[in-house]
Amino acid sequence: MKTISILGSALLAMAVFTGHAQESNNHSQHFEQLMFGEQTSLKTWKIKGHSHNDYERDMPFWRAYHAGMESIEVDLFMRNDSLYAAHDPSQIQQGKTLEQLYLKPLIKLFKEHGNHAFSDPGKSLQLMLDLKDSYQVIMPALVKLLEPYTTMLYGSGNEHGIKIVLSGNMPPVDLFYAYPDYIFYDGRPDIPYSAAQLKKIALISADIRSYTRWNGKGAPAGPEMASIKAAAAQAAAQGKPFRLWGTAESTNTWIILEKLGVTWLNTDKPDVLQQYLHSIPYTRFQSPQEKPQAVYRPTYTSDGTAAPIRNIILLIGDGMGLGHIQAALIANKGALNMAQFRYIGFAQTASLSPGNTDSGAAGSAIATGQKTWNGVVSVDAQGQPLKKLPDYMLQRGKVTGILSTGDASDATPAVFYAAHTDRNASEAITQDLLQQEAVHVLVGGIPWPYRDTAKYAALKEALVRKGFAVSNDLESFGRNKARKDVVYLPQAAIRSVKKGRGDMLSTALKYSISKLNQNKKGFFIMAEGAQIDYGGHARDLSDVSMETLDFDKAVGEALRFADQDKHTLVIVTADHETGGLTLLDADPIRGYAQGHFASNDHSAMMVPVMAYGPGSNTFIGFYENTAIFHKLLALLNLK
Repeated sequence: MKTISILGSALLAMAVFTGHAQESNNHSQHFEQLMFGEQTSLKTWKIKGHSHNDYERDMPFWRAYHAGMESIEVDLFMRNDSLYAAHDPSQIQQGKTLEQLYLKPLIKLFKEHGNHAFSDPGKSLQLMLDLKDSYQVIMPALVKLLEPYTTMLYGSGNEHGIKIVLSGNMPPVDLFYAYPDYIFYDGRPDIPYSAAQLKKIALISADIRSYTRWNGKGAPAGPEMASIKAAAAQAAAQGKPFRLWGTAESTNTWIILEKLGVTWLNTDKPDVLQQYLHSIPYTRFQSPQEKPQAVYRPTYTSDGTAAPIRNIILLIGDGMGLGHIQAALIANKGALNMAQFRYIGFAQTASLSPGNTDSGAAGSAIATGQKTWNGVVSVDAQGQPLKKLPDYMLQRGKVTGILSTGDASDATPAVFYAAHTDRNASEAITQDLLQQEAVHVLVGGIPWPYRDTAKYAALKEALVRKGFAVSNDLESFGRNKARKDVVYLPQAAIRSVKKGRGDMLSTALKYSISKLNQNKKGFFIMAEGAQIDYGGHARDLSDVSMETLDFDKAVGEALRFADQDKHTLVIVTADHETGGLTLLDADPIRGYAQGHFASNDHSAMMVPVMAYGPGSNTFIGFYENTAIFHKLLALLNLK
């Protein structure tokens, strides 16, 4: 690649502030969807939102409704034959009536949605009316007011209707049936209802202060938790959901309440609760495996020694931070190959660009030892190509293998064999493979431009002329005796683990080690778990956990070979962290975890650097990601 002009360098720097070069290919669009697309298909969960004192919102009814709350609470006062929504009599305002704020909007929406409260027919709505005046005063006016709206009410022949639930100064239990069928009631755990009375109970509610003074942090004391669980279990035995009012508003509170059996989450912040409820299908993961994935137990014979280093295996979990590793550890019931490392450091991942790094800049830092701008592969700040680890390895007679579970022209594999000012220039990056001598094995998805049959045929012909055997499956790769190999896998072979990719990465690593180990002076292999990053962008804990577990299988293969060889250094790290993942709940016995993603993009979090084998003690401490490159060269006495 030619050196770009000073003007070109300035434009390259400016691109950092305005975003990457225009992305027009299908591969880029896939990332756009992951990063900015809406998550879909929210499941109906066993916990739902109850908008407490809803009339106090800045937009009564509408804020709770559009936040998907399936229970909305309204305090009612009777004044001059009208039912007003207010917290106390001093707050009664003209026009803020039950009918104007709630019933009229609801009847309109109910008709628009084909006799359902929401456009999603799987969702229902209950309107809880907390009677602040005596039922003798309010009930006649309430029944009269509701009469024109009975077509939208549950219990009036419409099984999908809105359920009217009375609370507060409601009629005594022996008068439940004195009112229309569409009237239901908010029960209490200490009242022994008859079977007939239970039919009129919509839910069981209680004040949390009757059980505990818990502030929502940590968990209530053991006996207090037992009391709440018992009340919730009693409600469940009666076939009723359970609600506590007066609870704190936090994610931890909601997690604990759900564990205790609370099914309606009380909230004064429906928008915040909506975000939490919406995230549940994506931020919880239960391992589908009955038995944990097998873990290799190292001998540590060569670990941290000064033995000569013949081979280097660098494994990069794209987007993999400590949260991702811990999620995989929990999912695998407390066991990981990565948990076997004794020498661990932490690398800063910032690039020259403002904001957080991308894979191009972060990968380039590892591959070349220099910081650069986002959006490029293995060029410096002025756009000039940089010498890469495989080039240095070739000076010692070592051959290189590059493996990825993503597109073979993606940024992370590309930084080890190409140099370009646009990480998305897949065709040009692929052509760079033809211009170098260091890489003897490349395994990954076929670059997207070469899914065109004619282009692929021309590329294959060019690769063959350069001495590469070109195949499209790992079995052929494993069988052939070629000196140099390119394995361009079809899309089906690099789909996610959840969709059936199988042990592609660990198998590719095993075959690559077997081939490259025939070189007497050793090898360098970079193996990337590309789709950990995809799961972080999608904010999907199951994807993150399963992709990290798949990556960990390759780590096990590397450790096993390192013990056999005794002259192999294994480095496991990440180019950056994706998603700002933290774990909120974890149970390694069940293989269950619940997390939270701070974003759908890369974060500024440090990433771990784990090392095994001779020279591994060099990698402890805190340092920039560029130090990985320099530490490797120092261990090999390279400049």
